[in-house]
Amino acid sequence: MQSTRRSFLQAAGTVLGAAAISRAGAASLPEAPIQTSAATQPPLAPPDGRPYNPVVTLNGWTLPWRSRDGWKEFHLIAEPVEREIAPGMIARLWGYNGQSPGPTIECVEGDKIRIFVTNRLPEHTTIHWHGILLPNGMDGVGGLNQPQIKPGKTFVYEFEMKKSGTFMYHPHADEMVQMAMGMMGFIVVHPKDPALYRVDRDFVFLINAYDIDPGSFTPKISTMLDFNLWTWNSRAFPGIDPFVVRMGDRVRIRMGNLTMTNHPIHMHGYDFEVTCTDGGWVPKSARWPETTIDMAVGQMRAYEFDAIYPGDWAIHCHKSHHTMGPMGHDVPTMIGVDHRGVAEKILKLVPDYMSMGDRGMADMGEMQMPIPDNTLPMMTGQGPFGAIEMGGMFTTVKVREGLARNDYRDPGWYDHPKGTVSFEWTGPVDEPVRRSEKPGDGVEVQVKKPGRHDHH
Repeated sequence: MQSTRRSFLQAAGTVLGAAAISRAGAASLPEAPIQTSAATQPPLAPPDGRPYNPVVTLNGWTLPWRSRDGWKEFHLIAEPVEREIAPGMIARLWGYNGQSPGPTIECVEGDKIRIFVTNRLPEHTTIHWHGILLPNGMDGVGGLNQPQIKPGKTFVYEFEMKKSGTFMYHPHADEMVQMAMGMMGFIVVHPKDPALYRVDRDFVFLINAYDIDPGSFTPKISTMLDFNLWTWNSRAFPGIDPFVVRMGDRVRIRMGNLTMTNHPIHMHGYDFEVTCTDGGWVPKSARWPETTIDMAVGQMRAYEFDAIYPGDWAIHCHKSHHTMGPMGHDVPTMIGVDHRGVAEKILKLVPDYMSMGDRGMADMGEMQMPIPDNTLPMMTGQGPFGAIEMGGMFTTVKVREGLARNDYRDPGWYDHPKGTVSFEWTGPVDEPVRRSEKPGDGVEVQVKKPGRHDHH
């Protein structure tokens, strides 16, 4: 972690309101560490206070705190940030402490929390603590519960964590702009009893989306549905890290949706239980089995599974256009249209012209086509067998034997045991049996006699 802000914040013009100072009772602010790496950081073991099993934030990190007079003190800096969406593309976003999304806040049920929020944006802001039970004046809706946090000012939020669960934070000030620019973060409140709901690996990420034209760096803020970058924690495949899991582990994956549409998140190779929402933990008697969770706007969900099947298992949004990179929304369908003659004529005038779409779009995953500056291909990413033909909201859950308890390093591609990979059939293939209808004769079914190559 690159830590550039120390215990005493010395930025010009940054002050605390008188009421905030009296409540906080602090002459100095806690450290506001900055993280600029887009790699998944190791879990942050709690240095003091009640013990808990820390989470791992996908392509993110956990915010350290300072213990002071019975309070856990955190410091968030709302500021412009640069985020690598995937290799080859940088976005100029707004976030917290150097990143979008901001760092994950972890604490324990019953903890007294004090969060300093310093505004280094060009406009006012607030923070709403989504799903947290707290005093009304700490709820963070600008104009309703508190004054706006003006640029250069610092406000203090204080509350006790009344229950454990899965939550998030985001502004309730100029919300359309600030959330479209990437301002959001995860909150995990662990149970008082560390054995309650315990898992071996606990992952978190937020679902977000952007509309950034090729060659541009800043998201459009008025887009309602036609986004072109579908991301997890402001990363698009192949920039999304894998979930690295040890065989036999009990695994939890927590998600929150802060886009403008729902996302059916599907995981291959496993069925799992939905165990927590932003309303709290689901009793065992009420849990339901799934392989896909439809994440509505503003929802949080956590699911759990036992990692008993080794491999590289896909996890992705099941809306097919959400697993593609930037593309226009007015692309004509050319499937079945033979435009080779036209393409030859165009090539004489435009040497780099490439016809596409007449046989589907799969070729896009294999071709290394030139693209505009600062954007991503529609399909990208290479696997052990070739182009994966995915972008956007896609990554893998890598289940492996022999990993150490806290080893989250990418183990590489799965080494399939002999005889467990789908293979090409090289024998003869008979014509398929087809149904046919003859006028006046009803329906006939053509039955082909078994040939010598038929297998039963």
